[in-house]
Amino acid sequence: MKNKVLQNTLILTATAFVAIALPFILVFTGILDDYAAGILSLAGVNAVMAISVNLISGITGQLSLGQAGFMAIGAYSTVFLTTQGGIPLPVSVILAGLITAFFGFLIGFPTLKLEGDYLAIVTLAFGEIIRVVLVNLKQLTGGPNGMSFPTLLTLNSSVSVLSITAVLVIIIVLVQNFIRSTYGRAILAVREDAVAANSCGIPVFKYKMTGFVIASFVAGIGGAFYVMYVGFIKPEQASFTKSVDYLIFVVLGGMGSMTGSVLSAYVLTLLQEVLRFLQNYRLLFYPVILTLVMIFRPQGLLGTKEFSFVKTFGKIKDLHISDLVNGTLRKNAAAEEK
Repeated sequence: MKNKVLQNTLILTATAFVAIALPFILVFTGILDDYAAGILSLAGVNAVMAISVNLISGITGQLSLGQAGFMAIGAYSTVFLTTQGGIPLPVSVILAGLITAFFGFLIGFPTLKLEGDYLAIVTLAFGEIIRVVLVNLKQLTGGPNGMSFPTLLTLNSSVSVLSITAVLVIIIVLVQNFIRSTYGRAILAVREDAVAANSCGIPVFKYKMTGFVIASFVAGIGGAFYVMYVGFIKPEQASFTKSVDYLIFVVLGGMGSMTGSVLSAYVLTLLQEVLRFLQNYRLLFYPVILTLVMIFRPQGLLGTKEFSFVKTFGKIKDLHISDLVNGTLRKNAAAEEK
């Protein structure tokens, strides 16, 4: 048992190391240019936002259309804490996530007793309120023109890819462990049947709030790394269309599947760049792809399943052992015939 746990730990550690190191090495050695590095960085930020949306819509079972608003709070908080407060950038990122989580608590406390369309409308209104406030606070936010925030991630593509990929991997690991914890199982029970969960003694509102606040924190981290990578932020980032974009990643990848959402975020981000020669017509591919998925695979690419490197390694190992055994049996049979 101990050997199996150690083996699984080593597999996951090696996978995480390769996922972080490989993109960095490809960019640092010049195999991938700055343009490709920029696409990888943006895809990483989109993947973080997809995880945030999936935590609410896929894991908690609530429909939120205001994640772009939380992202904007995280981005602007990072800028203000660093430039106005003189706080080191890494600390500002964590604080920005906590500030965003606090706003998530404020908006979630009165609204999480609502469900379905009602919660979606409230979170949509919240995102628009954030956008309008940011537009009108011209002295602080630069108004509709936004504000610049150049960092090392903006200037160095290698550092950008390394930092964003590392944060993405860390978030995936932490979220997956949270889902498998007692709290995560309770949230999944609430998602499946809130009435049954409540009858079993699970405080429904408490666990809905927990999922909502954690998702807000992740969105704040995504906003922080977005502004550090792009070097610029404006209120448009909190618009409804941005929230819909992040929701599309989740719907396409599979509600409840973190690996599906991450894969979808990378594929759709890359697809946008590949189809750039079509100019504005490339935006038509989003609804076309989504329509096809809804018709032929309504549960998304992975549904609620997760891709497991441990299980994949186990299958390859079993297949290899099976081939060795079959080969040995054939040799023995051939020797007996002779």
